Amino acid sequence: MSASPLVGWDDIAAVAPDGLAVLDCVGRFVRLNPAAAALLRADAEGDLIGASSPFTSVEGAAECRAGLLEVRSDEQVAHWEPARGPRREFAYRARSLPADPKFTVVSFRDVTDEWHRQRRIAAIARTSIALASEGSLGSTLDAVAQQIVQADGLAGVQILTLDSTGRELRLMGSAGLRHWDAFLDRLLECRDRGARLCMLDTLKERRPIVVPHRWAQILEDPAWEPLHGYLGELNWDSFVSVPLMARGRPEGVLNAYFAPGQEIGSRTLEFLAAMAEQAALAVDYATLLQREREGARRNERQRLARDLHDSIVQQVFSIGMQANAVGVLGARDKVVPAEAVRAFADEVGSLSRTVLADLRAMVHELRPASSLRLGLEDAVTTLVKSTENRTGLSIRLECGHQVDTVEPELAEDMYRIVGEAIHNVVKHAEATTVTIRLAVHDHTLTAAIRDDGRGITESGGRRVAQENEDGEAATATGQHGYGLRTMRERAERWGGTMRIRSGARSGTTVRVVIPLPVRVPQAPPGSEGSGSIPSAVPLREAENPARSGS
Repeated sequence: MSASPLVGWDDIAAVAPDGLAVLDCVGRFVRLNPAAAALLRADAEGDLIGASSPFTSVEGAAECRAGLLEVRSDEQVAHWEPARGPRREFAYRARSLPADPKFTVVSFRDVTDEWHRQRRIAAIARTSIALASEGSLGSTLDAVAQQIVQADGLAGVQILTLDSTGRELRLMGSAGLRHWDAFLDRLLECRDRGARLCMLDTLKERRPIVVPHRWAQILEDPAWEPLHGYLGELNWDSFVSVPLMARGRPEGVLNAYFAPGQEIGSRTLEFLAAMAEQAALAVDYATLLQREREGARRNERQRLARDLHDSIVQQVFSIGMQANAVGVLGARDKVVPAEAVRAFADEVGSLSRTVLADLRAMVHELRPASSLRLGLEDAVTTLVKSTENRTGLSIRLECGHQVDTVEPELAEDMYRIVGEAIHNVVKHAEATTVTIRLAVHDHTLTAAIRDDGRGITESGGRRVAQENEDGEAATATGQHGYGLRTMRERAERWGGTMRIRSGARSGTTVRVVIPLPVRVPQAPPGSEGSGSIPSAVPLREAENPARSGS
């Protein structure tokens, strides 16, 4: 005699904490338990009967194993857009009914918040890995911004850094927003028109600034008109600016653009603060590394310059003097054929003058700081003349009126980029003419170096250039490739880009675009606050100012 069950399966399904659903052969709901109706945001169990489910039948499901930094498990993932409320994520398992395989039973649970936390943890872990890599600061901050966007589904993220003086902002990392060289220039224009940049409040207050419904405020404010089109490309609503703090001082800001309907709670701010801390560590590490490299380069340049001047230059000069003396003796002594002595003297004198000119050019290239104090144009002009004298290459230099307004540190990096480009032309291109254009336009420093050489080919250390999706030409490995990498790193240090276009018959063009930093305005004398950040009223969630900015 078999014992009858104490509790029916319908009773168990009614109180089960997880959602239980029965699907027909095309994935429509046939039956739901109360937990399933609640998870699906249905008012009653019968409201969704006959509606399509977000679940895949067991035959089409594939087990997905999680990696170390992955949030997926062997459960399947389903996304559900309820009639009311935000999108939800369900983890589920599905099995066919043995008695009637055309029906499938699904057990599911809501993992939206749980997996959101896991994605944030994974984002922080991946960012830590990015910080340990050898990429440039720009690529590292791009990775940080991308991790934030992926983890929280934000519309976009920007990371701006302060220079060593704490007075100029540079856009160094972004995700979700297209790269636009004129962004900082337009931002300055908005500020000059009266727009309030709340990122300056973030730098002054050294805490996150939250601006709900920020996009609506920008649209209503005519001062922001220069950026209406660009910011309108995003589907966003609210805005948060978080300071990048390192060693007790602000290193920049992280600006987050939230999609419509996204809530900005304490956990969200905590996550952004953690990612901002990662970004600040990257900036601080890059700053220390840059100082170390600059110190090492400066010491090496000074040592080389001193050695060249104190030994080789003087020795070559002595050779020239001796050659002149031999010429004089040859003219007076009838025993020594005068023509032979003169020929020897001319040859030695010519050689000594050539070597001396080369060595002086090397000293100038190793120590350009003195000429850079006179301006970028004068420094490049000196380099051009020195190269023409040494090589016979014809170089045409065109400089805009505002080139000499570039700050010395950026001017030196641009000088180095131009110098390396000229070096590559002399060494590899077999060119006869070079055109160099330097200009400042729309708050952007640009340089273009074009030669009429043979392009990047397999012979002579070059190969045929094939541009990738970013318009950057592939280059040969070795010393030539190292030089190009150094040029690109110098441009990326300032948030700029470098592109190379080359053809076997059209020569090579190197184009560098570097957006000039935004100068943070100083507080007027006698005003509240101190330092380089102007006094400003902090923006809080409860406030809805008519003018406040990203």
